[in-house]
Amino acid sequence: MPYQSDYLVLGSGIAGLYAALKASEQGSVVVLTKKQRAESNTNYAQGGISAAIGENDSPQAHLEDTLRAGAGLCHRDAVEHMVAAAPAVIEELCAIGVEFTRRNGGFDLGREGGHSRNRIVHAHDMTGRAIEQALLHALSVRPSVTLIEHATAVELITQHHFRSRTDASTPTCYGAYALTADGRIEQFFARATILATGGCGQVYVHTTNPSIATGDGVAMAYRAGAAIANMEFIQFHPTALYEPERTGPAFLISEAVRGAGAILRNSSGKRFMPEYDDRAELAPRDVVARAIDHELKTRGDRYVWLDLRHMDASTVWERFPTIASECARRGIMLPNDMIPVVPAAHYCCGGVLTDLNGRTSIERLYACGEVACTGVHGANRLASNSLLEGVVFAGRAIADIASAPPPAPNVIADVLPWDTSGTDNLDEWILIAHDREELQTLMWDYVGIVRSDLRLERALRRIELLRREIEDFYRRTTLSPALIELRNLVTVAWLIARSALHRKESRGLHAMSDYPTSDDRWRCDTVIVADRIECRPIP
Repeated sequence: MPYQSDYLVLGSGIAGLYAALKASEQGSVVVLTKKQRAESNTNYAQGGISAAIGENDSPQAHLEDTLRAGAGLCHRDAVEHMVAAAPAVIEELCAIGVEFTRRNGGFDLGREGGHSRNRIVHAHDMTGRAIEQALLHALSVRPSVTLIEHATAVELITQHHFRSRTDASTPTCYGAYALTADGRIEQFFARATILATGGCGQVYVHTTNPSIATGDGVAMAYRAGAAIANMEFIQFHPTALYEPERTGPAFLISEAVRGAGAILRNSSGKRFMPEYDDRAELAPRDVVARAIDHELKTRGDRYVWLDLRHMDASTVWERFPTIASECARRGIMLPNDMIPVVPAAHYCCGGVLTDLNGRTSIERLYACGEVACTGVHGANRLASNSLLEGVVFAGRAIADIASAPPPAPNVIADVLPWDTSGTDNLDEWILIAHDREELQTLMWDYVGIVRSDLRLERALRRIELLRREIEDFYRRTTLSPALIELRNLVTVAWLIARSALHRKESRGLHAMSDYPTSDDRWRCDTVIVADRIECRPIP
């Protein structure tokens, strides 16, 4: 029998868990998560959550910093809503049970690149984990919430899956098909579906994202006909730990370390950031990542150094216990030793296009968190705005749904069961692993920190070939989570490369060697719907 609920939430990061918590006050909720409930980008978020709560701070200053980082592409109304809600978000998270780090009776406010004030509320250097654990605990006592682990969403259920063809002009989402832990593909129906599936960092060979960050929500929404926006703006975190024999996600050295005073040096020991930006190490991430990339390419090096040697040891270990411990485990003793770091894919500023209430262009489908493009980040995300955005817009989405709840789906009998026919392919794992590695390397080499028309055109040709091969393989092979993820990754790679080739300028995170400056004619969102791509003016 199909599953039925009032709300279906796909994803268990901060946006998904907060959405589920708020939705549980309105009705029944089913949360699907691919892995274990605590595995998400949120769980790896070290820095914190930004909020203008300091004595010398204000939402207006937070707004101005966010707009400046976004390089002219932020949707001002979305940013205004977010920064105004931030202080209340911190209060609510505290009430839920998040134990933020405090000092002298108040919050220990940190500072990160692009911020003009100390406004980063944190739980030492594992803020994401602290928030996620508190939300999971709060949900555990809500009987209206069912959380299903090891369930991989395959496709959103729309009119395309009806037994009889419908020509409805506006697609509507009724839920999702998902591959469950027992190997069956089940139908999950709901009044409203909330995409909170996180990012797509695994499309690159070097990333701070966990293995589950495969762009599933963006890919599914795109296939269902939703508008996808600004996928060219991929944020590369400047300082991931360099480990030549690494397998899995790169260990992130939080921006807060530079905020606390660490400096960057090249292989000759020279501090180089003041030559690139007056803000030096506190410049926004795109500036720092490009500066490091330039140093590496011009000098032929594989990494630069992050230097904490001038900092007090007790302060380093108190403020960054996880980072210090992880470095020590690798033989790097802070603050006496410098840390080798390189940029790595970290965050996608684009995603499924939404309005201020999380509505997508598909009826009854909402999106929040990294999977969504709310317009908050523009061409570059300001540090520690991601956790804040996830909470604010998840809350707005649930409030919007609750204000006029959609009727329960009456189409269950019309929806086809998933066709499970397929051939078990003994070569599946070899093919999947090879294609995934090839795609990740291709994206890193051709659609990385600095791009060109030639590189992007070459990337698109290869991605389109891979896409056809993977789709053919997908249709004649028994489904597995790895195959579903590979199909989603190649879809997201195509969206990123096509969006990047379309934008003929350099702006924010999108750096084009052919077009080294920004151009006001491109002050727009890059929007893809089906095979159409256009630039829509910023509202």
